[in-house]
Amino acid sequence: MKKIFIYFVLNIANTVLSQTYNWQALNYPSSTTGRYDDVFFLTENLGWAARGGNGAVFKTTNGGSTWIEQVVSSQTGQYFRNIEFLNENIGFLGTLNNNFYKTTNGGTTWTKVNNISPYPAAICGLDCVGESTVYGCGAWFSPAYVIKSTDSGSTWKFIDMSTYASALVEVQFIDENIGFISGSDEQGAVILKTTDGGDSWDKIYSAGEYGDYVWKLQIFPGNKTIFGSIESETQGKLLKTFDGGLTWQTKNFPDPYVQAVGFVSETHGWMGGHNSGFMETFDGGNTWVNNSLGGSLNRIFFVNGATAFASGNQIYKMTTTGLSTNESGNEKVENLKIEVVPNPVKDKLNLNINYIHSDHIIIGLYDLTGKFLGNILKDNISQKGLKKYSLDFKYPIGEYLLAVQSNLGRQSIKIMKK
Repeated sequence: MKKIFIYFVLNIANTVLSQTYNWQALNYPSSTTGRYDDVFFLTENLGWAARGGNGAVFKTTNGGSTWIEQVVSSQTGQYFRNIEFLNENIGFLGTLNNNFYKTTNGGTTWTKVNNISPYPAAICGLDCVGESTVYGCGAWFSPAYVIKSTDSGSTWKFIDMSTYASALVEVQFIDENIGFISGSDEQGAVILKTTDGGDSWDKIYSAGEYGDYVWKLQIFPGNKTIFGSIESETQGKLLKTFDGGLTWQTKNFPDPYVQAVGFVSETHGWMGGHNSGFMETFDGGNTWVNNSLGGSLNRIFFVNGATAFASGNQIYKMTTTGLSTNESGNEKVENLKIEVVPNPVKDKLNLNINYIHSDHIIIGLYDLTGKFLGNILKDNISQKGLKKYSLDFKYPIGEYLLAVQSNLGRQSIKIMKK
């Protein structure tokens, strides 16, 4: 799952680089009287944004420098809640208007998904995982349900969640079977976990007051560190656990209608909501600093250790300046250009790496839980240019993370073994 890999890389990078994170508002798509409810990126360059009121979808292929609007439907007045893609072609768009859309050409055209029964009144959360699995949930205004597809959205299963919750707004899966959903129940804010693809669920958090929601989740690899935002009529909160949900901590947040949450370590992160822009903490939520940027934040989405985007009154972009522990001066964190050919891999892992100067490289292999399996490549590079590697890959079928460390910094690449 893309988001999980990103957070893992961020944690690794923080052990090597002292990071400076810079947020800025993008000039386009333009600010709106409503807000942009969601933003999703497959790579640093390829991404989509969904505007809520007067629903519209925008696509960028250059990291947000320019955007094009994509027509979804002739129906006007729709509220687009979230957007998610399996790959560069297949994507999904949830609305609050009894419409759920799918594209198979990167958003050039969209069609309404009609083969879900009963049909969901709204899709408030979406998550794509693996090669073909999609989860959705709703609705913030009740009832509570989950939809699931294991064939890239060709067929769907509807799961009634009314025995577990009264409303659902967020879904995050680690793999095709292990995942979390959050929202509200009769006791307050709630988080549920499944380990069997949604066949059964355990309530791992339930507290607060009626009407409280766990609005957004961020889950670090290994499923132990989880951050959440609690939206409330009385007191907004940061919710966090470092033991997978056995015990929880909350920290008060200045905006009761907080929604967006995004952390780069156990102590450093940002939150924001309907009444606030980017509020930053360096001590795990004990204190908050107003960055005087943004408003009505709903989503913070990390692309990698150097880049993130957020949705709110505008689309916002975070870039990272790294100060190496061995060098003086600030430098922009760059990534090596690495191509895995082919991906999925079989018994050989073939890498094409374009070095821009002399370099050192170490590539470690991790499984989806964040377990280190070993270093598979270590090389000293004497000159710039393209270098090709063909490595034995005698590992079981599944998904893996390549953790790449070079003089430029760190990055991650997801691969699949077939």
